[in-house]
Amino acid sequence: MNIAELFIRRPIMTSLIMTAILIFGIVSYRLLPVNDLPNVDFPTIQVNASLSGANPDTMASAVAIPLENQLSTIAGVDSMTSSSGIGSTSITLQFALDRDIDAAAQDVQAAISLATRQLPDDMTTPPVL
Repeated sequence: MNIAELFIRRPIMTSLIMTAILIFGIVSYRLLPVNDLPNVDFPTIQVNASLSGANPDTMASAVAIPLENQLSTIAGVDSMTSSSGIGSTSITLQFALDRDIDAAAQDVQAAISLATRQLPDDMTTPPVL
């Protein structure tokens, strides 16, 4: 006797088993934990640069743009936001979830080193993570 023959000979048993599987599936589906806003920590790095006495326009054009140009070449950057104020610039890089944050930090440090040549000479401290 094969399994197909068993289900063919007993149609009521087949219907009951299918109904039980359907009910079990519906109940199990309702018990699945689903979060509308899951707790995800995105790999994020913030770069800060300062130039004492510079206005926000100077910070944006002389400091933020050269840094952004170098940082945009890094692989895995999902978004980059920049904010310039009096004497300071802050650039926030958000990486893809599969990107290792330590490797990303090394890439960011290398990009900062390359951008240092394009920054104003009167910057007393280099940009930092």
